[in-house]
Amino acid sequence: MADEDSKPKKKGKLKWILMFFFILFLLGGGAGAWYYFLSDLPGSKNASQATEKATTAQPVQTKQVENLQTSVLDTFLVNLADPLGKRYIKVTFEVELADPKVAEELVRQKAKIRDAVIMLLSSKTYTDLAPAESKLDLKNEVTKRLNLILGGPKITRIFITEMVIQ
Repeated sequence: MADEDSKPKKKGKLKWILMFFFILFLLGGGAGAWYYFLSDLPGSKNASQATEKATTAQPVQTKQVENLQTSVLDTFLVNLADPLGKRYIKVTFEVELADPKVAEELVRQKAKIRDAVIMLLSSKTYTDLAPAESKLDLKNEVTKRLNLILGGPKITRIFITEMVIQ
């Protein structure tokens, strides 16, 4: 019996193999997450392609469908007026024009339009914008502000084509 106790016990290789694969799995997951979340940072290939597309795009895109002429305004990304300051809204508007010449006016008044919409959006809170009827109110408010800037009822309707509130 003394001989059996004096032999060193074998450590299980299975434990080391499992630990090796677990660490390999964690490293692979971390690398995958890094690529997924950080591949669009400034200086990366995807970000530079997006910047090239943004700089070559027209300031206001205009399209005409039968008798309906619309223009797409730039996308707005604005912090909301929440107490913690962690909420924001990303919204894109498409405006219906009363006259095709209004598209040129939109380009000329772009700074005033962006300022008015940013000021309106930044005064809202998440609870102001969450209900569906508040989105209709937002569309009406933006329409009124744009018509004030353009000097008359030149915008007939506004469509929200993209909206993210986080």
